[in-house]
Amino acid sequence: MAEKLIGLGCDEVGLADTTGYANPVQVKNMVRAIWAAVGREKLTGIHLHNTRGQGLANVMAALDLGLDTLDSSLGGLGGCPFAPGASGNIITEDLVFLLDSMGLKTGIDLEKLMAVRDIVTKAITDEQMYGFTPDAGLPKGYVQTVNGGTGWGTSN
Repeated sequence: MAEKLIGLGCDEVGLADTTGYANPVQVKNMVRAIWAAVGREKLTGIHLHNTRGQGLANVMAALDLGLDTLDSSLGGLGGCPFAPGASGNIITEDLVFLLDSMGLKTGIDLEKLMAVRDIVTKAITDEQMYGFTPDAGLPKGYVQTVNGGTGWGTSN
């Protein structure tokens, strides 16, 4: 499909695990196969779901390969009408905490993100919000990274 789309004039293709069934090995194999078919510059991002709880593990696989665009949604909102039972997207709050705690800058302020989540939760009471980070809170002494700090009490 990627070859056909590029052949039809698309500038780039995306990779999506819409059902959330993929594991990190599958993510790496599929990304490499698409790169072999159309070139690295034609695939730089991935869309992941967390149906089987492997969303963030798949993020790590994508990062390991060098993908730099990761789709997520606040509270994991979303899903797929074509994949009944598939859970929502990977959770932005958990993704930002993961990346930040590894020292990667996202440009997203975690405290402000949590405040937005509270607003959205109150506004759409008929939707369930997910997320380990919002449920557990930030670790005691955690300071969000600035300029590549560690995320654990460092605010450089």
